[in-house]
Amino acid sequence: MSPAGNTLAGATSPYLRQHADNPVHWQQWTPEALDEATRRDVPILLSIGYAACHWCHVMAHESFEDDEVAVAVNADFVCIKVDREERPDLDAVYMNATVAMTGQGGWPMTCFLMPDGRPFFCGTYYPKPQFLQLLDAVTDTWRTRRGEVEEASDQVAGELRRMAAGLPDGGPEINATLCDHAVGAILHDEDLDRGGFGRAPKFPPSALLEALLRSYERTGSQLPLDALIRTGTAMARGGIYDQLAGGFARYSVDADWVVPHFEKMLYDNALLLRAYAHWARRTSDPFAARIAAQTAGFLLGDLADGDMFTSALDADAAGAEGTTYVWTPAQLREVLGDDDGRWAASLFEVTDRGTFEHGSSVLQLPADPDDAERFERVRRALLASRLTRVQPARDDKIVTAWNGLAITALAEASVALGVPALLDAASRCASALLDLHIVDGRLRRASLGGVVGDSTAILEDHATLATGLLTLYQLTADAEWLDRATDLLDVALRHFADPERPGRWFDTADDAEQLMLRPADPLDGATPSGASSIAEALLTAAHLVDADRAAHYGEAAEATLLAHSPLLARAPRSAGHWLAVAEAAVRGPLQVAVASSAADSELLAAARQLAPGGTIVVGGAVDSSPLLAGRDRVGGRDAAYVCHGRVCDLPVTGAGELATALGVPV
Repeated sequence: MSPAGNTLAGATSPYLRQHADNPVHWQQWTPEALDEATRRDVPILLSIGYAACHWCHVMAHESFEDDEVAVAVNADFVCIKVDREERPDLDAVYMNATVAMTGQGGWPMTCFLMPDGRPFFCGTYYPKPQFLQLLDAVTDTWRTRRGEVEEASDQVAGELRRMAAGLPDGGPEINATLCDHAVGAILHDEDLDRGGFGRAPKFPPSALLEALLRSYERTGSQLPLDALIRTGTAMARGGIYDQLAGGFARYSVDADWVVPHFEKMLYDNALLLRAYAHWARRTSDPFAARIAAQTAGFLLGDLADGDMFTSALDADAAGAEGTTYVWTPAQLREVLGDDDGRWAASLFEVTDRGTFEHGSSVLQLPADPDDAERFERVRRALLASRLTRVQPARDDKIVTAWNGLAITALAEASVALGVPALLDAASRCASALLDLHIVDGRLRRASLGGVVGDSTAILEDHATLATGLLTLYQLTADAEWLDRATDLLDVALRHFADPERPGRWFDTADDAEQLMLRPADPLDGATPSGASSIAEALLTAAHLVDADRAAHYGEAAEATLLAHSPLLARAPRSAGHWLAVAEAAVRGPLQVAVASSAADSELLAAARQLAPGGTIVVGGAVDSSPLLAGRDRVGGRDAAYVCHGRVCDLPVTGAGELATALGVPV
């Protein structure tokens, strides 16, 4: 039972439930909580984090589970706990405030607010002694110098409004020159020796990898492909990748991809699955195919909850980070015996000195072993032993946007790897998500244990789910997927588009809870921004629907890309998904309509294998979809019609001719 005053036990967020037993009188973000602060005339202590966050757990253990801290905060504050993954709108507003005040951000985020929600002091993690001092200082200032608090909150609010103005109107045209400029700027920042971009800590540049591959497909230049291979190889051979079970950790704390921050997120692995599957499909690289297959296996084996996918595996197990995954030479010998133990230590670079804490090492795989059978035996034995250790907790929350990313990735991987079961998994996920997360005709953000939460979906939820459904439609020809995708796009256009600035989007709906600012962040981060994601969905849908809606969607996609083209000109590393969508747009986007008499058409299968990223591929009988209107088989043979935007080539009937028409090597 939760302590009196703590109301988090009934939350639909595992992160909030982790704090239900705290002596702190946590509440969820509700109008009632804000009203209580007004009634009591006290500030709000707002703490924002997420379930897999290591330092969130540390601060919880040091401070929020501590009676001395609880007495202080319960007496002088209304305490509100927020899961950033369930309420990304709140996270965006107060993260901007934290960055504006401190020059940096992170989680746990610790903010002090006026009762109306305006922040006046923000920070991140505080050890208990500093946190108690901060609480005393804030309380004293609130009681004795209220005017200074009001002034500070007004200044922060003004700065946030200035920041919200965003990009200037007007930007360069979306064309090959702009894309080439963006790619050149990205390659200039590449770490040629270690892979990746910039310095430590290094995050998987998922969207950049996809964009670089699309650039290679458009230009034929080896430079972006080489960068993709260097980074993709370094990550998958490093400690950031789980060499025993598959799946990528959140980021590497060092520049060599050796020591990860051990949490594993659904969104990272879905985005990386898409990139590695695309790499494997277009280059036939067996290494890329193996990593894609193992990453898909991680999603299906470790993150699946029924037909949908949970959010993350924790960074910690039994209160310590990494203990599930690291090894010493002695531990390897204990599990494998002396010979295999020494062989495994050499193979995985496990040394007496260690690469992690207390002489332990994170497993790496700098090169594939010559003896594949021995390696598989060793891998299975180590994984079985590892499963006897304390395992990280799982955040079982189902987030719409991240499941949308997984649907797209699994569906595309089914083609790249030739595994129809992955398409089946994507279809089941989409059906389950639509059944549970659409309530009264509107999409919700998240659910837990089959119970959908109250938080309304944001722009990225609509966009990534729509893209996933459009991917399913192209692979199955089931019109239901197209109908459900266009329903989501119509809601997005109606409720999220900025009516005063064509091509601009808000991250929250016009009928959602009104915060002190309406978030609208176009930058791509760990996940693609809502705006770049909706651009992708609109661009794709515009070539799959009837003429009237096609014009509507196409104009919206074009306006969205143009409104955000300054990002590609000025900050391309923060616009990886924008670049991927722009690359597709510059090529038309490419469309391939295969008039076929059977779903297992060899020409249709070839089209799906050969198509560059972002290509729209449909197949079926004449007139079965807008792209096949008036397009039939030729001379009794299946025929592929290749279009660049609204300009179409003559039909071809062979895979070689199709490759030539697409401008790709067979």
